[in-house]
Amino acid sequence: MSALTLLLIEDEPQVRRFLRSSLEPAECKVLEASTGEAGLEMAVSRHPDVILLDLGLPDLDGLEVTRRLREWTATPIIVLSARGQERDKVAALDAGADDYLTKPFGLPELLARIRVAVRHAEQRGDRKDAVVSVGDLRIDLANRVVTRSGEEVRLTPIEYKLLATLVRRAGQVLTYQQLLKEVWGPRYSTQKQYLHVYMGHLRGKLEHDPTRPRFLVTESGVGYRLKSE
Repeated sequence: MSALTLLLIEDEPQVRRFLRSSLEPAECKVLEASTGEAGLEMAVSRHPDVILLDLGLPDLDGLEVTRRLREWTATPIIVLSARGQERDKVAALDAGADDYLTKPFGLPELLARIRVAVRHAEQRGDRKDAVVSVGDLRIDLANRVVTRSGEEVRLTPIEYKLLATLVRRAGQVLTYQQLLKEVWGPRYSTQKQYLHVYMGHLRGKLEHDPTRPRFLVTESGVGYRLKSE
C-alpha cells in the first residue's frame, strides 16, 4: 500500500476528511477534488494509481466521469456511493468502474479493495498516457483533441472512437471484428464495409498520403494497426 497516490473525487468535505485522515497513515498520498470536472483534470495532470469516485457529484454524474476516464485511461476506479441498489452497481461497472463500495463502509475493506485493484492493474500493465504522439499526430485522449502538425483535426464521433480504440492499443493488430464490436457494437461485428469506409475517412484527415498510410496501416485479411514510429 505504500507510496500509492489516490485521487478522491468526492463533494462531501466530511467524507474527504475521514478518508484523508484514514488513508494517509497507510502511507498513501491523497489528492482531492470536489467536482467531476476538477477530478478529470487532476487525473490527467497527476496520474493517480487509484481513483476513488463518488457518484453524486454537483456538476457531473459519477457514471459520466467514469465513462470519460475510460476513454483514455485504465487506472483502477473504485466507486464509493450511497446508492446501494443492484442496478446502480451494475451501471457503474458497465461504465468502466473496477469495483463498488456502498457507504458507509469500513476502512479495512476499502484498503483491501485498493490492494486488489492495484494488483490487477499491475498484472495488466495498464498505461496512463493521456496524450499519445505518433509522428506529427498528437492525440489528447483526455480532452478528445486530435492535431496534425499543430493544427486541430475535426473528427466525427465515430471517427474519433475508431481512432481512440487504435491509439489505446498502439502497435497491436486489432481484427476487423474487434474494432467493429468496440466502435459500433456486437450487432455490427460482420459489417466490415462500415470499418473500411471510416478508416478511409480517418486516413484522409490524418495521413499525408492516404493511399500510402504511414500510421493507420492495414494488416491484410486481419485488421488494422496504429503504427508508432
